[in-house]
Amino acid sequence: MLSKIYFVIGCAICKATLSLGWLLPFHSSPLNRACRTLRPPSALVRKMALDYNDPLVAEEYAAVQGMAFEEVEAALLDFGIPVPASVNDMDAKLMLVETRLRKSGKMAGSLQKPKPTTFSSEYERLMHECPAFEQLINEMRERGDQNAANVAIEYITNPTIALKRYGESYADLIRQVKKAITMPAPVKSKVLKFSGFPSNMGETGCKMTFEALGPLISFECAESDDFPILTGKVEFENIETAKKAVETYNGMDMGMATKLELSSV
Repeated sequence: MLSKIYFVIGCAICKATLSLGWLLPFHSSPLNRACRTLRPPSALVRKMALDYNDPLVAEEYAAVQGMAFEEVEAALLDFGIPVPASVNDMDAKLMLVETRLRKSGKMAGSLQKPKPTTFSSEYERLMHECPAFEQLINEMRERGDQNAANVAIEYITNPTIALKRYGESYADLIRQVKKAITMPAPVKSKVLKFSGFPSNMGETGCKMTFEALGPLISFECAESDDFPILTGKVEFENIETAKKAVETYNGMDMGMATKLELSSV
């Protein structure tokens, strides 16, 4: 009986749509929206792996509860996940909740892979550790300019040879690469890791250098086993001071082919 009611309502909407001369794709048509709203909650092809007692699940579900179906559909498409025609409004929202939790690494079994600490080449290191360089290379590839990407990679691998070969014809590109690899990563935390201060400064001298910028919450420092430099971690009272520290010291030449490196943790 219930299925007959759905069918009659669907036919009525479809007739009204055709009489008005609307030509809409099915996924956004009134008929499809009505069917999604009226359809009883159905089991998904793959059972959702959500723990409804988990505060993270509850928080994420509350965030999507007020979204219209079209907004949920668009959000899932941003993740590259189309919404099947058989999925109703509630199921689509649960799909979005699970997808967001998995993408953020907040669900069991979805932990993000740790970043590598060793690399086979300078190019590989920059692609992992330098967002500006990674974006530049990806933009070249997206527009199909593989020649420019190859020049950029060769410059990173052997700048002397690359400058001899392409210094004139790709001068602007090489300037972009230089700018990208020296651009600090965005500061997203008030905690910074640092490396490169001379070991003869000692822990006290290094700490005082940071304290000159603003109050610290925590500080730890140790001498590198490989070079006479200090490495460690510092936490400021606010992110603005952390940004100031990066602007002031990141990339500063300390001599002996050593430069200071500061980045968010």
